[in-house]
Formats: sequence, C-alpha cells, structure tokens
Amino acid sequence: MSEITAKRSRTNMAARTITGIGVLSAAAFVLQMIEISVPIMPSFLKFDFSDLPALIGSFTLGPVSGILIELVKNILHTFDSGSFGVGELSNFLLGAVFVGIAGLVYKLKRSKKGALTGALAGAAAMAVMSVPFNYFVVYPVYYNFMPEETILGMYQAILPSVKSILHSLLVFNMPFTFVKGIVNVVITFLIYKRISPILKGTNY
Repeated sequence: MSEITAKRSRTNMAARTITGIGVLSAAAFVLQMIEISVPIMPSFLKFDFSDLPALIGSFTLGPVSGILIELVKNILHTFDSGSFGVGELSNFLLGAVFVGIAGLVYKLKRSKKGALTGALAGAAAMAVMSVPFNYFVVYPVYYNFMPEETILGMYQAILPSVKSILHSLLVFNMPFTFVKGIVNVVITFLIYKRISPILKGTNY
C-alpha cells in the first residue's frame, strides 16, 4: 500500500468514525428523551435506552467513540433538562464506565465471548459506581431543592424497611442500573450484526 493510499484510507476511516459518532449521538439523545416509568421504583427513576447507541459505537468504533457518544448525548440533553446538569453529569460518568469497559475488553479480545464479557463487566461496574456517584454527587445537589427526608420517603413508600439514602441506593438504584445495562446489552447483541457494517462502511 502506497503512502498516499494509506493516508486516504486513514482519512476515510476518520470520516466514518466522526459520522458514526454524530449519528449515534443523535440517536442516543432522542432515546434519552423517551423515559419509561417502572412501577416498583420511585417516580424519579426512569428507564431509557440511551446507552444502546453508545454501546454499539463502542463495539464498532472503539471505546473512546462510545464515551464521546455519551458525552455529546448529555451535553445536548442539558438544554432540555431541569437537573441543572447534575443528572447529565451522572448519566455521562455511569455511561462512560459502562461503554468504556465494554469497548476496551472487546478491543483486547475481538470475539463474541469478549464482547459479552466486556458488556457484562461494564454493566456490573456501572451498577456499582451508581452508588457513590449518586450518594456523593447527585443527591447532595438535589437536597437543595427537595429535602433528604422527602426523597427517602419516596423509597420507603415502596419498601418501608429502607432506613437511609445509602441503603436505598443499594437496594433500588444499583440493581436498577444493572438491569438497565443488561437490557441494552441484550438489544445490542440482537441488532449489532445488522448495524456494524453500516457504521464501518463495509455494507457491500
């Protein structure tokens, strides 16, 4: 391969990556606005599929691309949010942990097993990290607008035995975050083969 051909190939790859990040970020932004209430969870915990495009991007374009998709998605969402950017910060940090780990493991071991291992590890890490992120970053800001006792009361209305915010995060938020990650993993595995050739520019 000549130097000119190699340079052209790198340029085309960079263009496809940028385009892929843009398209997937837009899809993630739209999905983030479609929130689903879960009956067994407090009303402020909503389910959405916005990590799905970032996970696909992380597998297809690399872990850095997946993290960038999470970043762009949340920057866009700050313009239509009432969380003063705190919710978006938490969503970005947790999403970055999820797709970053998943994409990195897959990059090191490019196989279906590697992708599954990475995705499960990412979902587990995201669930664990949701506790300190919420406890030390998100909730202290929300306490300025809603008393801690009120938030705790929303958890206790579902499960009276929880005694503190930390206990609530362990009982509710951590499993909820893990399940959310697993749902995104399952959908990714169902549609990945159809989408990845388009993003990689090999759909011919």
